[in-house]
Amino acid sequence: MHDATARKSIKYGILTASDSGSKGDREDLSSQVIREMVEGPPAGAARGVVAHYVIVADEAEVIAREISDMADNRGIDVILTTGGTGLSPRDHTPEATYAVIDREVPGIAEAMRQAGMRATPHAMLSRQVAGTRGQCLIVNMPGSPRAVKECLEVILPVIPHAVEVLRGQARDCARLGD
Repeated sequence: MHDATARKSIKYGILTASDSGSKGDREDLSSQVIREMVEGPPAGAARGVVAHYVIVADEAEVIAREISDMADNRGIDVILTTGGTGLSPRDHTPEATYAVIDREVPGIAEAMRQAGMRATPHAMLSRQVAGTRGQCLIVNMPGSPRAVKECLEVILPVIPHAVEVLRGQARDCARLGD
């Protein structure tokens, strides 16, 4: 059983990588979907608060610096990035994420791509990455609001357990159904 206190205290950070969004030329609808899904119903066990939000140009160094800051200095439990995961020459989020994570968590990215492929075969082109930095889970998602919703529907159920494990609070990890 998950600790109710751990569930209520999940602190999320959102990073949107978008050249046009960072200039104010495009509304950041994907981050709104993230906020609605983690702060409002039916988030359930993954419910939390968005403690930090930033929108940046799709520059690897800037993305890496912001992810590191959220994980190292702001007490964020889960960083959800949106944008910059495609094949465009300007898509740098996965490279920035690889540069700052301690360990990769490939099952998360695999599950998101698999869910996306139910809607479109183009999902297999997404280069999402998931990993940890210290006690923080970092997950890259595509930039489309619909794709973000599909990804979050798949990963939100495992986030509370991931946070508990990273915090050293998880018990009976091998039990089925937890």
